[in-house]
Amino acid sequence: MAQPSSREGLIDYAKRQLGFPVLEINVADEQFQDLLDDAIQIYQERHYDGIARMYLKYKITQDDIDRGQARGGDSTLGITTTTTTSTVGLSTTFDLEENNNYIQMPPSVIGVNQIFKVRSDTVYDGLFNIRYQLFLNDLYAFGSIDLLQYSMVQTKLEDITFLLNPNVRYRFNIRQDRLYIDIDWGAAVNVGDYLVIDCFRILDPDDFTKVYNDQFLKRYFTALCKKQWGMNLIKFQGVQLPGGIQLNGRQIYDDGVREIDEIRSKMATDYEMPPLDMIG
Repeated sequence: MAQPSSREGLIDYAKRQLGFPVLEINVADEQFQDLLDDAIQIYQERHYDGIARMYLKYKITQDDIDRGQARGGDSTLGITTTTTTSTVGLSTTFDLEENNNYIQMPPSVIGVNQIFKVRSDTVYDGLFNIRYQLFLNDLYAFGSIDLLQYSMVQTKLEDITFLLNPNVRYRFNIRQDRLYIDIDWGAAVNVGDYLVIDCFRILDPDDFTKVYNDQFLKRYFTALCKKQWGMNLIKFQGVQLPGGIQLNGRQIYDDGVREIDEIRSKMATDYEMPPLDMIG
């Protein structure tokens, strides 16, 4: 019972941590569900074990190219138009056109690292490409090759590829689930080419039930429930119950807030992915 594997199991675990069944936990079932959703969202967005790195493959279609090449004007294909009006002086309208050069991403994807193009180029692809010939001619006999020279040649080939086939420029926002790809759709890609998307996907606890037993999630959810319990009881502060007992909702609330701050501070140092270094 101390290792929950479902929503109900985690809620029961939090209740026991707060004193149930010895004490009555004054939190509604709907509040438990909302708090659990909040805790899971924080876990998925901030905890390094709440996401998984993955590579999605997407095949370019003619419809993608047509939308990416759209130029607006008289043609509305692949174009979204937003009209604004100014009432300063004469009433004037402005039509703003936006290109729909995006791929709709799954809701589970929360971040994109980079995009790889998989198509033919003269440096790396094919049986008789430069890299294969270099490996075949020079590395077949390891005793006759200068590794420093080989490394310098590899670096030069990578520079050539970067100049002739640069990285794909893109924009992604988690709230839109749209991956905008800013390339020349008429020249950079062809129908049938593939894009490999290096991205992060959240772990659905209903599919990966071990998430419910994560130590951080259990502690954080329990602290949220304690805070909510105290918030519910604050309205009865100072009310005397039979026998002279008074409910101290403020103390329970303050304890919950303190535990939440401690847990989130520890998460920032121990459980979050470190930010990328910036060198200026």
